[in-house]
Amino acid sequence: MYAKIKGPKQHPSYPCAAALALAAISFTPAGGAFAQGSAPRLEEIVVSAQRRDERLQDVPVAVTAFSARDVLDAGIESTADFIALTPNVGFDDSFTVGNSFVTLRGVTQINNADSPVAIVIDGVPQNNQKQFKMELYDIERIEILKGPQGALYGRNAIGGAVNIVTRQPTNEPEGWVQAGIGNGSRRKISAAASGPIIDDTLLFRVVAGYTEFDGLIVNRFLDDKVDFYDSTDVQGRLTWLASDALRIDLRGAISRADGGATYDAAFFDSTSDDNTNLRRDPVTDILGRSSRDMDDVALVMDYEAGMGTLTAITAYTRVQEDYLGDLDFCNPVDCPGGFFGFGQVDQMQDLDVELLSQELRLVSPDDQRLRWIAGVYGLRTDRDLLTRATLTELGNFEIVRNEESNRNYAYSVFGQVDFDITERTEISASLRFDEDIRRQTDVATGESRKATFSALQPRLVLSHQFTDEGLGYVSYAHGFRSGGFNGIGGREFAQEELHNLEIGYKTTFADNRVVLNSALFASRSDDFQFFFVDIDAGGAQVIDNLARVRLWGAEVELRALITEQWQVYGALGLLDSDIRRIDDGLTVPAEEGNRTPKTQRHSVNLGTQLGVPLTPGIEGVLRVDYERRGRKYWHTDNVSVLDPVDLLNARLALRAERWEVALWGRNLTDTFYYADFNAQPFTGLPHDIAHRATPRTWGVDFRYEF
Repeated sequence: MYAKIKGPKQHPSYPCAAALALAAISFTPAGGAFAQGSAPRLEEIVVSAQRRDERLQDVPVAVTAFSARDVLDAGIESTADFIALTPNVGFDDSFTVGNSFVTLRGVTQINNADSPVAIVIDGVPQNNQKQFKMELYDIERIEILKGPQGALYGRNAIGGAVNIVTRQPTNEPEGWVQAGIGNGSRRKISAAASGPIIDDTLLFRVVAGYTEFDGLIVNRFLDDKVDFYDSTDVQGRLTWLASDALRIDLRGAISRADGGATYDAAFFDSTSDDNTNLRRDPVTDILGRSSRDMDDVALVMDYEAGMGTLTAITAYTRVQEDYLGDLDFCNPVDCPGGFFGFGQVDQMQDLDVELLSQELRLVSPDDQRLRWIAGVYGLRTDRDLLTRATLTELGNFEIVRNEESNRNYAYSVFGQVDFDITERTEISASLRFDEDIRRQTDVATGESRKATFSALQPRLVLSHQFTDEGLGYVSYAHGFRSGGFNGIGGREFAQEELHNLEIGYKTTFADNRVVLNSALFASRSDDFQFFFVDIDAGGAQVIDNLARVRLWGAEVELRALITEQWQVYGALGLLDSDIRRIDDGLTVPAEEGNRTPKTQRHSVNLGTQLGVPLTPGIEGVLRVDYERRGRKYWHTDNVSVLDPVDLLNARLALRAERWEVALWGRNLTDTFYYADFNAQPFTGLPHDIAHRATPRTWGVDFRYEF
């Protein structure tokens, strides 16, 4: 039997500013787990980034990974938490309980459209933007893959992919319960239980969580908090080990979230060209509200045969979100007559999305010199959107009503071949063909339009094990994000295609006590997609294209185990962008040579975790995380630029074998900054508006495992 040479066991980590060198790396933040043996070592992480289980340091892709221990040590409880720990990845919270903008290596998520990042939970794709912002419970592993991943993950993985793996049902009874309180009247409780229904045959796992938060950001006009939030989540999983070869998983989840919305501050009292670093409070005359309901069910079947493992994944998801809020972002006192001369104007939107997907995948055995993956995928999306604007002082008289119905179908076929040229050198070739068929109907008139978007997404990787501990690779990958239609009456926008060249090196040394990963990348995006709001066009939310964009950067991640109880880690991400060409007809300010929207020039993560034995059974653990976010360019005109932001988080815990009590704080310096900013030329409003980021939060959590 042919066997590949593997490096020593190790575990990923965070990038470090001290080690810029020439590239970008992939690993995990400091954790409290160590490999067993005579000398302490960093924890080894096994990932499924390439659709088969591999050690992280053996994967020729830039991957930042978080183990179950890392998730607990870092206090990761939402998607925003792990994004903040990952270089060259940004997360902008905005507008509603389900709205967020993820940016990965300069490729930006767009409102009411497809994400540039494939989100996969337990093998099931999450195909709508509103699904990404969520509470996280019972996590086994999180993997963030950087660079185009369309060859295996499909359309819209143009920037990368996020693979979230939850804990599986167990054959022995186990579980945990966690409760916490914090400022803003934060209250949170969650629990999990797992065990056999029939020993060795039928297993279950159930997880439930509830979060309530009264908020910290105050509306100065209403004297009320606007960032309130509560959510209820229930997840269940039933595993049937039908035979040694057949495994069947039935999974279901429901999520109900309610909270504040549209609490952007308006700069109606400023004459500055760049307001993004000026502090303003919300002053709307109504308290915006939003709600999001998500229902998921998936059936996953794995059958192991001699030629490989056949996996069938059938999934259904329904996402509903609605909101009501102020459209002029002001009030009758500060803005008599309103921004538009009609008094106060309100906005509301109802979104209803249903997704049905089917994937069939065959993966060859791992222990062969030639390994392969082949599969097909299909997705149906039914998306209905109603957007309205009303005049409050005229009895909610409707001045805007756009109602659209979208029926989209996506199909793909994909494959990958990995071949060990020598025991140390591997070549990997992947290819995927995706086709999107999109139809939009104006509900009011019955008129419809149809378009088809398609692309081949090749990927080629050459990797070499230079030493038992060092892996180098060079890769080319092509990513594709589907085009589509803007709102009723709006123009069609083109599909985006990205070509990425990357070189990386992963290594461990000092007997697996230090992990250093790095990568350099250069990308060309054709028809780069970006988003803005055009009030002059009836409040249309517009997606447009920049004809050509260049992106390049580097990432370095370092993690070191100083002693068995003391870890240090760091990460550095560098990113630059250049708008190379603009087509005629662009309706917002932009110039060739400018940076692309939401580009953050650098990101730095530094931290340490120290454990101190207090008694034979109790350990004290102190963790400190520092994050620096570089200058951020909000729009294509590069006028509004957010100054660098420095954030400090800390966590102090008492830990025993089965329980833990932790005091934690985020944004401890209470730094004021905006998570989203929309300047007047990109909204059609008379003034800029900005969505404030969360102020300082702190709390105490208790966890017990049984």
